[in-house]
Amino acid sequence: MATEIAGEARAAAAIAVGERLAQIYGDIAEGSMRDLPVSNPKLRVEAVGFHDDGARVVGIVVTPWFMNVVIAASPLGPAPMALPPGSTATHDLPSGTYDFVVGEIADFGRLDSLSLFSPMFEFDDPEVARATAEAAMAELRRAPEPQPPEPKEKPVLDRRALLFGRP
Repeated sequence: MATEIAGEARAAAAIAVGERLAQIYGDIAEGSMRDLPVSNPKLRVEAVGFHDDGARVVGIVVTPWFMNVVIAASPLGPAPMALPPGSTATHDLPSGTYDFVVGEIADFGRLDSLSLFSPMFEFDDPEVARATAEAAMAELRRAPEPQPPEPKEKPVLDRRALLFGRP
């Protein structure tokens, strides 16, 4: 029961992180990014697939100018190792290992980002952008299928060895 409650608290905290980021980027979209040519006015800011995977929160932020996988410290976990903004942080996800760019957001803190799309002019519909983010998150959470072992080379058959019982 306690594990279940802790899991629910971690899930709620991860969703809250996503909502906070959507609010921050929504304010940016309505402010400094509103009329910039890199911003796609057909799209909206959304937080997609935010979840706690242990000591961190992982999700995708969709904005009118980018779609990024983001990793933030969990409010219920330890603080991440200090790294300067602009540096690279390597994160292991179920689907593999990825390099994220370390950033710092005012009134939020460290946010590591991996760009999926930028700019966002390939999208005309916010629902398609959301569906793309959901599909990307599903792939990031999926472990690679185990590969079958490489077939061993077949030995070359030698007729004489076969006839005389030699290997």
